[in-house]
Amino acid sequence: MPGRPSPSVIDVLLFIARRLALAVATVLAVVTIAFVLGRATGEPGALLLPDNATQADVQALNSSLGFDRPLLVQYLDTLVGLVTGDFGDSYRLRESALGLVLQRVPATIELAFWAFLIGLALAVVAALTIQLTGSRVLRAIVGWAGAIRQSVPDFFFALLLVLVFSVLLGALPSLGRTSYASLVLPVATLATGQFVMYLRLLDAALSEQAGQDYVRTAIAQGQRRSTVLFTRMLPNAIVPVLGMAGLNLGGLLGGTVVVEVVFAWPGLGKLLTDAVSQRDFPIVQAGLVFVALAFVIVNTAVDVLVRRIDTRTAAA
Repeated sequence: MPGRPSPSVIDVLLFIARRLALAVATVLAVVTIAFVLGRATGEPGALLLPDNATQADVQALNSSLGFDRPLLVQYLDTLVGLVTGDFGDSYRLRESALGLVLQRVPATIELAFWAFLIGLALAVVAALTIQLTGSRVLRAIVGWAGAIRQSVPDFFFALLLVLVFSVLLGALPSLGRTSYASLVLPVATLATGQFVMYLRLLDAALSEQAGQDYVRTAIAQGQRRSTVLFTRMLPNAIVPVLGMAGLNLGGLLGGTVVVEVVFAWPGLGKLLTDAVSQRDFPIVQAGLVFVALAFVIVNTAVDVLVRRIDTRTAAA
């Protein structure tokens, strides 16, 4: 007769069940909000037809798209489409909305991944350098530079990069996704913002660890400060940073809209922006569902990683 599952297995199963429930609730909330706000903006018929179209033509098109049905029926159809994965066809492009979203996802993932990786890596290097040197001047310079960057919106910072590196120097392309060089300016825009946030978190965490008894004891025993920093302080300090990084990476997948518009990057953000302006509701709903699912999946993966790294969390 098989024995009872160990508490650790039960904890894992409960964790997965909670995450699944959160994913369902998140997607349902996103779809509901998108439906309500979309219908509140009006029907898309007038935007899809030429300017010389008559009111009868507009009403006929709206009726063919199902907007003459009761709102409750439209909402239930949306939920059925959510369950079956059929969000319908784009009103303007006449292609599967989900297919169009999936076509744009790789470009957005590429942009978000490199921005996240470079921003986090630069923050780790800068924080470790500050701790190793103990330089207050370096910390002040980095702090001031970070404050200045955070005070500049991504939209304006992106335009500054285009003006300097594309217009004045002609060194880098500013539009499209034609080569690896096309990644530099949009990734720099996003990564610098990521860098500032991660640096502040990691520097504060490392400074807190530096005052712990185990650090003073290790140094008093003759261990080099660099060894203690890399082998003991950093693993403890990185845990809260990873938690925030998970939230941020999930948000990046849907938060690159401004940068994608500025650089004409053919990603999900630009597709959603165009769809919202054209009231192309199938694309909007499919895109938002993907972003919501990506956010939950990424955060779940990061939570599992944190539980692996931090034994205190795993035992809780």
